[in-house]
Amino acid sequence: MRRIARRPEPLVLRGTLTTFRRRCGKPSCRCAGGDPHESPALTYTEGGRTKTLTLSDAEVAEVTAALARYESARTALDTEADAGIAGLRARRASGQRGRRR
Repeated sequence: MRRIARRPEPLVLRGTLTTFRRRCGKPSCRCAGGDPHESPALTYTEGGRTKTLTLSDAEVAEVTAALARYESARTALDTEADAGIAGLRARRASGQRGRRR
């Protein structure tokens, strides 16, 4: 049987892209003089705790796009939910006309 290769689904991520700044602790390193090391990082919440995932420079574009996909999906879902609430309210309002309690 021949398998058809599937394209991987685009990555979707929740969180925030940040810059992680730290000092390595080596006395001879440039960061000891006040210029900390910087790394891109993804911060997200898991189980009620904030987690940080340090990223490589090559991962930044992919993570940025994945965060944008999440926000787009979330916005679309919120819009759909708002329309659902409005529809429910409209149904209830039209069903209660003429019936006073």
